[in-house]
Amino acid sequence: MDFYHTFTIIIVFAAIFSYINYRFLRLPNTIGIMILSLLASLIMIAVNSLDPNLLVNSREMIRSIDFHEVLMDGMLSFMLFAGAIHINATELKKEKATILTFSTAGVLISTIIIGTSLFWVCTLFDLNIGYIYCLLFGALISPTDPIAVMGILKEANIPKAMEIRIVGESLFNDGIAVVVFISILQIINAGLDNLQPGQILFLFLREAGGGLLLGILLGYIGFYTLRSIDFYKVEIIITLAIVMGGYYLADVLHVSGPLAMVVAGIITGNQARHFGMSEITRDYVDKFWEIIDEILNAVLFFLIGIEMIVVEFSMQHLWIGLIGIVIVLLARYMSVLIPFLFLRKNNVFQKHALTILTWGGLRGGISVALALSLPKSEFSDFFVTITYIIVLFSIIVQGLTIGRVVKKFM
Repeated sequence: MDFYHTFTIIIVFAAIFSYINYRFLRLPNTIGIMILSLLASLIMIAVNSLDPNLLVNSREMIRSIDFHEVLMDGMLSFMLFAGAIHINATELKKEKATILTFSTAGVLISTIIIGTSLFWVCTLFDLNIGYIYCLLFGALISPTDPIAVMGILKEANIPKAMEIRIVGESLFNDGIAVVVFISILQIINAGLDNLQPGQILFLFLREAGGGLLLGILLGYIGFYTLRSIDFYKVEIIITLAIVMGGYYLADVLHVSGPLAMVVAGIITGNQARHFGMSEITRDYVDKFWEIIDEILNAVLFFLIGIEMIVVEFSMQHLWIGLIGIVIVLLARYMSVLIPFLFLRKNNVFQKHALTILTWGGLRGGISVALALSLPKSEFSDFFVTITYIIVLFSIIVQGLTIGRVVKKFM
């Protein structure tokens, strides 16, 4: 089956599930679509004995999709930009210390805690997995997914300052986590003895710093270009060029594309939107990127749910995955608590902010994509399985209850 037919099937089912969710379930659209695609996966597995070809054909179709390439090299740039253009730069600036600390130190703390805990859990289950591989898992599961977070927080009625902290952190920390993931993967491939600390630091600074600088450059090139004309059709094409051309350029320069898209989106959504666009252009640009965001969210969460039919489960992996949920939540708590203790002297935090920030740190498609990108080895299927279990819990349980948690504690 070629890509066009596969993508057509995905869009059709995403539309059907969106309709069913809107008419009957009334859940946040992303969660509703994922739950329905999960149910569809379970039904296909259940009827396998009646019609084995249905499951076989479905698995072949899903395996033909390179989830990592589709998300990390395709959809992610559009979704991050679409989310970032709606971020208020003034509010973001007020929370810059918190967001910067959570998205850097928080990711590193989480990676170490999860990696170390998983190493000991695997030892208890007689799984001989090296510590460096456990750290690699810690890096891929640490980022709170901006796609999942933004889609769900829209309907959670979170206080504005708290929403900016969670969304801002999520937008930036996926880029940092990807850099950490790449750095650890490079250490594994090259061997720890063959890499100097300076080389790893250079990689980190090049990816993260280069991504931020490229985002600033793209944002202001876009701003001056948009300001020089007043024709919404061309201006929408220019925003598309910023995303597609900018992400491609980031790949060529070996800098962080996700960070570049976040920064470019913030500049476009604030500087360009307020000072470079007419009112009619702003309206069209907002609606265009809102539609892009909704379509890609529907596709992404359908894919996450339908991945169930190709993930290999065993009781051992299931138990470790369930323990992993607890580990990830505890790591999230500690990765928020430690920076929180340093920041609270100069920053005002709402009461119970620690609880909300912990429970609101959802994992999503980025973690699944990074797990699926792991080189084929004896550990890769294991990491994919436990990642999938943790992500399902995060999106369904945390995602459906974050609104109640906010109402209870705020």
